[in-house]
Amino acid sequence: MNDRDLIERFLRGEAAAFNTLVWRWQKTIYNFILRDIGNRDEAQDLTQQVFVRVYRNLDKLKNLDRFSTWIYQIAANLCRDLIKQRRRRGQQSLEGMQEAGAVELASNAALTLQAEHEEHPDRVVSRSQLRDLLEKALQEIPEEQRIVVVMKEYQNLKFTEIAEILGAPVNTVKSRLYYGLNALKKVLSRWQIDEEVMHYEM
Repeated sequence: MNDRDLIERFLRGEAAAFNTLVWRWQKTIYNFILRDIGNRDEAQDLTQQVFVRVYRNLDKLKNLDRFSTWIYQIAANLCRDLIKQRRRRGQQSLEGMQEAGAVELASNAALTLQAEHEEHPDRVVSRSQLRDLLEKALQEIPEEQRIVVVMKEYQNLKFTEIAEILGAPVNTVKSRLYYGLNALKKVLSRWQIDEEVMHYEM
């Protein structure tokens, strides 16, 4: 059953259809928000807010086939609002990584990549540290570039989809991706981390 079928059932009064829709999209939206804002507690809160807004406004969505674009737009707008609130409070999204900590994480990241196809007892710990590393690295690049990098590289969205979600020309999206990936590589290089880490799936 696709999203459109679930939405139509929900709009006819089947509450269980909405629960299925949430189950289908919750992890995707949470991961997108987490990579964009870099804070797990806030990502959980914003994910809940996304689905509250979806629940309240789903009957206003004119083209049900645009649901995926629409839900990403809701999530992206909530992320922007949170980042603006942080700036007004004079807060940084994440504290800078200490050089010693970066070197330690680099070592653990390398071990994780080498053990990807092995049953190493420390693998879970290493994967967790690698996720933390990527979350911190993403927070070091400009916001408008970061959201495009997240959508394209980690959410596997098409350029046309990203352009529609962000309300930006496709060429602008491509440019932001180019500069964002270069910025991310520079961050990892500064921390002495192999850029292969960029392709790790959080």
